Amino acid sequence: MSTAFSNDLPRTAAPGIVDNGLPPGAGSAQASAQSPKHLIDVRAIWSTVYRNRYLMIAALAVCILLGVVVTFLSTPMYKATAQVQIDMKEAKIIEGADVQSPSGDSDRYLETQVNVLNSRSLAREVATQLGLFRDPTFLPQMHMKAAEGPQGSFNLAQTKREQVLDALQGNLKVKLPVDSSAVNVSFSSPDRALSAKIANSFADNFITSNLRRKFDTSAYARQFLENQLKQIRQRLEESERALIDYARSARLIDTGAGQAGSQSGPSSLTTSSLIQLNQNLSQAISDRIKTQQRWRETAATPLMNLSIVQQNPAISALIQQRAQLRAQYQQNAKRYDSTYVTQQELQAQIDTLSAQATRIATELRDGIRQDYAVAQAQESALQNQLTAFKSTTLAEQDRGVRYNILRREVDTNRTLYDGLLQRYKEISAAAGISANNISIIDRADPPVRAVSPRPLLNLALSIVAGLLVGSALIFLRENFNDLVRSTHDVERMLGLPAVGVIPKLSDSTNPREEMADRKSNMSEAYAALRTKLLLSTSTGAPKSLIFTSSGPGEGKSTSALATAYSFAQIGLKVVLIDADMRRPSQHKRFDIDNKIGLSNVLASQETFESVVHHTNQAGLDLVTAGPIPMNPAELIAGAGLKALIEKCERIYDVVIIDSPPVLGLADAPTLVASVGSTIFVVEANRVHARQAKDALGRLVSGNTHVLGILLTKFDAKSIGYYSSDYGYLYNYGDRPTQG
Repeated sequence: MSTAFSNDLPRTAAPGIVDNGLPPGAGSAQASAQSPKHLIDVRAIWSTVYRNRYLMIAALAVCILLGVVVTFLSTPMYKATAQVQIDMKEAKIIEGADVQSPSGDSDRYLETQVNVLNSRSLAREVATQLGLFRDPTFLPQMHMKAAEGPQGSFNLAQTKREQVLDALQGNLKVKLPVDSSAVNVSFSSPDRALSAKIANSFADNFITSNLRRKFDTSAYARQFLENQLKQIRQRLEESERALIDYARSARLIDTGAGQAGSQSGPSSLTTSSLIQLNQNLSQAISDRIKTQQRWRETAATPLMNLSIVQQNPAISALIQQRAQLRAQYQQNAKRYDSTYVTQQELQAQIDTLSAQATRIATELRDGIRQDYAVAQAQESALQNQLTAFKSTTLAEQDRGVRYNILRREVDTNRTLYDGLLQRYKEISAAAGISANNISIIDRADPPVRAVSPRPLLNLALSIVAGLLVGSALIFLRENFNDLVRSTHDVERMLGLPAVGVIPKLSDSTNPREEMADRKSNMSEAYAALRTKLLLSTSTGAPKSLIFTSSGPGEGKSTSALATAYSFAQIGLKVVLIDADMRRPSQHKRFDIDNKIGLSNVLASQETFESVVHHTNQAGLDLVTAGPIPMNPAELIAGAGLKALIEKCERIYDVVIIDSPPVLGLADAPTLVASVGSTIFVVEANRVHARQAKDALGRLVSGNTHVLGILLTKFDAKSIGYYSSDYGYLYNYGDRPTQG
């Protein structure tokens, strides 16, 4: 048996967005395979567009109509294009000429040239060249109304000039292609020849203005350098004259004035002598330190251990002879006594050799001491001589300070003068001979075809605009329209689960006949509702169940009847009580007399057994509403209703009550307080969410348990869904299957 329970439908956060990524109506088996969240539900979007299709068609029709009207009413515009090449560098005509070249930043330079083409000054030159300021037909040609006022008025002429410039700039288009230095200069107007003439004029005047700017820049530089040269030349002459006058008065002769790169003061004999003495003194001090150190080492070392002594050949020969004699003396000492004549002679020779060696060593050491004394004397003499020259040199230095200041000023002025003179020569040589870096590649020809209007493009734009406008209108309508259309809306807007979905039947269909057919859509839908109710609690279906709605005509009475039939068809004992004592309808469905019924029982005029009717459906009994009382709410509020329901619950398996609508009446909130569970019926695509919420609020105040929402008269096609999306394949068993 097919079911269409609402808990199989994914709860949505907004129309068109499905939390688990499954299409509407997907069962729990498919829901277990989770898809990425927040994916666009194309079917939900299609359903939204489908139910607003007439609004979308109207928006498309209006936009297309406007596009067609604009296309036919638009004046044809012709665009002529001239192509200009802008080179980054210019050729040098003469060697050494510093030709002005654009900046190394090519992109910035090209953008600057594009801005020049779009400038108002260039447009003014074009208008002046072509005489557009004096042409009375130009502004009407460009579909601009000329300013009006007293003839000859300055303000009028100025206004017309501004209009002409606005027309030129407004219809000029300068395009710089990527990675190219060829710029397209285009102008659009209703006249083919005028478009080509103005485009070529822009290109020509752009080249002319570029050359003019170069020449003006060079002329200004030459004039500026001439003025600077005059000032620097005068300053150089004055500084040289002041230097010579001071040198004569101070009796200073600069011997190094002719040397290139001389940066010191005047070089006189006194100064030269002082420098030489200072150098000699430094050398003498160095020599004295060396000899002093040498003498100190010599004085601290034993005489015969001095290196100079040991290296002396005479001393070495004497020491060798002495060693030989000592060896002979020691040899003879084995046989002779020291008093022996031979031994005494040998000892005398040894002593003589030692004395000679000591004398020579002493002379060598005295020589070192003498060198030290000479170095001290030289240092002292130079120091005295240097002191004598200092006073003279200091006097000359005092006079040389002023001289150095004057000479540095002369050198500075001469350097400035030479640099400016060289720059002036270069600019004078290069002025007016540099090649232009802008040239025309293609001149503009009168165009053959108009560039606007473009019918196909306008039609496409109209369709796109229609789709956008239609989508915006649909978005506003969907967001401001709170109609409950599907189980998605039930759960999202009302916050309660949908216990079932009942398809819409034709007006001529009899609900009893539909319920009698076990394979009808209606019978299967209520069978699904019955299964849902049987599984709603651990003990099965609720003992007492009331059907109500926010307003009349939503299908609550039909749903109560169909649910009672469905329970009776599975063998349960069911009683259907028509508690709508304002507009009773159940007796008409069974063709039963309504002379006595519920109102009589509540008024204690009849017993329950006397008002119960047995129907042609086994297990289903009916209690009609009975005569319409003066105040049904008072009868319902009495203790008789609760006692009646409790009695029915003891006799029957299921007690189903058809209640009046909630809004505007006090009957339903009073009824639900005596019944175990409530099913709130909502007609699809008719009831607003706010209306349903108000009704549910009144029911909740009656301390009832609302099982959920029953969506009735649901037409999937009318809101853009297929019946299979909501389980309406109830005739599946009537068709032969292949698997």
